[in-house]
Amino acid sequence: MYGIKGVHHVTAITSSAEKNYQFFTYTLGMRLVKKTVNQDDIQTYHLFFADDTGSPGTDMTFFDFPNIPKGVHGTNEIFQTSFRVPSDQALAYWVKRFDRLNVAHSGIQEQFGKRVLPFVDFDDQQYQLISDENNKGVEAGTPWQNGPIPLEYAITGLGPVYVRVSNIDYFKEMLMKVLEFREIAQEGDLYLFEVGEGGNGAQVIVEYNTVLPMARQGYGTVHHAAFRVEDREAIDHWTGRMAQFGYQSSGFIDRFFFGSLYTRVAPQILFELATDGPGFMGDEPYETLGESLSLPPFFESKREQIEGLVRPIDTVRSTIDFKKE
Repeated sequence: MYGIKGVHHVTAITSSAEKNYQFFTYTLGMRLVKKTVNQDDIQTYHLFFADDTGSPGTDMTFFDFPNIPKGVHGTNEIFQTSFRVPSDQALAYWVKRFDRLNVAHSGIQEQFGKRVLPFVDFDDQQYQLISDENNKGVEAGTPWQNGPIPLEYAITGLGPVYVRVSNIDYFKEMLMKVLEFREIAQEGDLYLFEVGEGGNGAQVIVEYNTVLPMARQGYGTVHHAAFRVEDREAIDHWTGRMAQFGYQSSGFIDRFFFGSLYTRVAPQILFELATDGPGFMGDEPYETLGESLSLPPFFESKREQIEGLVRPIDTVRSTIDFKKE
């Protein structure tokens, strides 16, 4: 009833909201479903890229903190975000697309029996595409219908969250005893966990790594990963459960688009639990999602101030006829 259902979103840091918008819209073909601000730092954009309607479990989000230095990848970090595509054939399409658009990638590989395609963006942010071929578990989202990617190859949501840690015994115990994940496979220093209905949309990959130096957060790195729960009741349940295990948490926070609970589960690793609703369709029509600066009602009185702090970014796409290629 209160259990974790899968991945909700991943939030990372970018050096440029403008470049980030261009990359996710025109290269990856994900839909900007909300252009808003970081509710804890209103001078900072918060962009949400997701499936066609902003379904939970499909959104990758970004902060562009002013003057933040470049991050350094290492151990003790949420290292990589996965995106689901429908099939192995889709990965072959993406190899050709990345080659044509000069997106750095590592070629198609295999990971826990699934085909994956690791790649990076202009900030050295780490991603991979993962094939849903023969995948069972949490359903995928709906690809952006009017975007530039043929629907049979398009991104449909988030896949496994990839975490590097220096203390694997502690992290396994936290995932399994506290968050109720199940360990289902191991390949060398990689461990695969899943929760709820399982499958690509409900998994965490953990790499045991004591060789790399400590990661340092900055642009090009992940800020936090969020996992799905049903509603406010579930958040309250988890607030109590985290306290029982000795973890400090934020308690319930109303983010308007969803409710949240934040907990530092390990050094430098911040997890969030987020509710499936209300979602992104409540304050903007489907046709123009993400085209205007959206503010939750509790920030509307500050709109003039906020619009003076964040620079304008043109995110209008409803007038563009994308050619699928």
